Amino acid sequence: MKILVADRQLVRPGDCLAILEGDEIPPGPGLKHFPDKHIYVLGEKVYSDVLGVVSIEDGKSISVIPLESVYIPRKDDVVIGIVVDIGLTVWLVDIKAPYKAILPAGDVIEGFNPAVHNLRSYLDVGDFVVAKVAAFDRLRDPLLTVKGKGLGKVTEGFVIDIKPSKVARVVGKKGSMYNVLVSYTKCEVLVGSNGYILAKCPSEQALKALIKAIKLIEAKAHLRGLTEEVKTLLELELGVKA
Repeated sequence: MKILVADRQLVRPGDCLAILEGDEIPPGPGLKHFPDKHIYVLGEKVYSDVLGVVSIEDGKSISVIPLESVYIPRKDDVVIGIVVDIGLTVWLVDIKAPYKAILPAGDVIEGFNPAVHNLRSYLDVGDFVVAKVAAFDRLRDPLLTVKGKGLGKVTEGFVIDIKPSKVARVVGKKGSMYNVLVSYTKCEVLVGSNGYILAKCPSEQALKALIKAIKLIEAKAHLRGLTEEVKTLLELELGVKA
């Protein structure tokens, strides 16, 4: 693959990013779309389908991080949502997607019986919940599960809200930015794929520093040198180096 753009370069919809070579070219005629990477291939050329920032992995894999976007659920994504409504057998959960997610009562309450169990006693409107996307195919609303380690009702910590399109920048390549945030603040940080971040910090000072750093990343996600700027901010806020 001959890459025509630089890592972290700002691109527009329709900008050519790379030229494929040999076996890299998809077989058959027509356009090949890769929505999870926000690119499409036409012939031997790779194009951006969104206004965003280029991400190049290992010099051979290319994708685009949108500057603005909504969250589109994908199976096995870990998300943080807010309960917004309660039915007889399900909770409806806002996961910052175009579709409300469904969390079945039977997934939370063992031996669930609608005649016996009051769902509000387990999860009420306004509660945060950490869940995994169990299924989603765009023909029905996303189905959530809380069966798994670390999943379930949020009972402690602070939830930070960022745009879903900035999640990749908060995590960083191979977790680089995430590691900076955790090593400096000593907070436990869970980054939901949908733009909610759950933080459990050892002190109020650490939490405030973490929030400032995350908001800095959100505001400057498209700029170079951001990791060093985040380190400098955390050093000033906490008076220490990692």
